[in-house]
Amino acid sequence: MPELIPLPAFNDNYIWVLTEQHNPYCLVVDPGDAEVVIQFLQQQQKRLAAILITHHHADHTGGIRQLKQQYPACRVIGPAAEKSKIQGLEQLVSGGDLLSVPELNWQCQVFDLPGHTAGHIGFYSAPVLFCGDTLFSVGCGRLFEGTAKQLYQSLQSLAALPDDTLLCCTHEYTLANIAFALSIEPENTELQLYLKHCQQKRQLSEPTLPALLANERKVNPFLRCENIVLQRKFNQNSALALFTLLRQAKDQFKS
Repeated sequence: MPELIPLPAFNDNYIWVLTEQHNPYCLVVDPGDAEVVIQFLQQQQKRLAAILITHHHADHTGGIRQLKQQYPACRVIGPAAEKSKIQGLEQLVSGGDLLSVPELNWQCQVFDLPGHTAGHIGFYSAPVLFCGDTLFSVGCGRLFEGTAKQLYQSLQSLAALPDDTLLCCTHEYTLANIAFALSIEPENTELQLYLKHCQQKRQLSEPTLPALLANERKVNPFLRCENIVLQRKFNQNSALALFTLLRQAKDQFKS
């Protein structure tokens, strides 16, 4: 089983590292800060096999150039639909592609996840899902370039993955997301329990991630829009209508 390590960066980003204990290689996902990654690699005496990029925002791509200079043999892999917006991409992938990193004997499936950005992608190798800024624990990404319908459909494709899927999101937004979710479903006992769990994690300076998809279906309002009770509560006649309403409400929410 590969080892997952979230490297904190900036204020609330995580740069995910996937490695194995006795393997000299690793891969990183969305390295906005090269120095954090280089420090880890040097401390752990690891070599960089690949850089995976989910979308073009600078806090996910800012370290590419420096990492490539430091580790010229590594491959930089990212979304074909955003190639003009990401400097340094060497291998372009799109939804449905199978990607292999032979140094780690690791393969994954690529998902198209438009919404947060137009060409956002994710990488899934059971049980690990690198979902960038599309799906967060108890939340989802903002709509910068796509439509509510696109993001809703992207989330539906991820929600269909197995219960044991581990969501490797790229921001520590969980407590803020729970505050909004409780304003939508204050009676949700699973959400109340998850709040206590995450508060304990953060008090110990531990990440709340990765998150378990089975639990997200119980606590994440953006994955619960097909719930008829919620639709009626907010006077919406479809899952997409409720999702659109909730995404707009989240943009305005102040805890």
